[in-house]
Amino acid sequence: MSGPLSYVYAVVPGAATASARTALAGVRGVAGAPVTVVGARTVSGAVSTVPADEFSETALRSRLEDLDWLEATARAHHLVVDTLAAHTTVLPLRLATVYRDDARVEEMLSDREQAFTALLDRLEGHVEWGVKVYAEAAPAQAAPSPASGGHGSPGASADEPDSGRAYLRRRRQQYQSREDVWRAAEAAVRRTEEQARGLAVDRARHRPQQGDLAEGPGRNVANDAYLVPRRLADEFRERMRHAADDLPGVRVEVTGPWAPYSFTTLPEGARR
Repeated sequence: MSGPLSYVYAVVPGAATASARTALAGVRGVAGAPVTVVGARTVSGAVSTVPADEFSETALRSRLEDLDWLEATARAHHLVVDTLAAHTTVLPLRLATVYRDDARVEEMLSDREQAFTALLDRLEGHVEWGVKVYAEAAPAQAAPSPASGGHGSPGASADEPDSGRAYLRRRRQQYQSREDVWRAAEAAVRRTEEQARGLAVDRARHRPQQGDLAEGPGRNVANDAYLVPRRLADEFRERMRHAADDLPGVRVEVTGPWAPYSFTTLPEGARR
């Protein structure tokens, strides 16, 4: 496949086609391409033309292993989705959703019109919030080695002559401190779930982030997304921000509002 391909960012209501085109005027999407809108009767898709040598099925197998390329593509994809979300209800599609041409995109939209319309109706007036709970481990303290000395050694004190006992006591204290933090983290997770009741209409659980994906200090123990009516967004954010106020060693991070990435299920068959 050598010709250009059609990259689809998101689906919007057909009634928003004109406003979506206006919002996207001047926006550059993936591979620096301008973005247009193609439509069926009741749904439309934001589309741009991308080169096959980067986005064909064969090329994507290697491109998706290139972290710099992946980051640039994801940022451009999000820019288009975020621009649309500021003006209308948006159904984000997965990164690198590509079709042979715009005619195939329109065919897909027509075939899946009912499913897309149902999803857009469900998402109307709602935004996504991310809630992450972190357990911040107690700072490590230098513990005396049991072999560092005995009676009369520089590390021994008059009331604690046995350095072996001092070492074991310190280790017990450190273990207890870690246990306390984990119990507090579990309590924070329960609190976030309780605080979301009556505000969020849905929740998506994501795998806790580790390594380079984890942001800030501590260990990510819960990574959830909530679908919240826009009118309740401020109350939701405030509840989550204070969910761990009296829990030492625990941090709750709230992000958003986002387009509802976590609550969009691509209908079966709506792929290349």
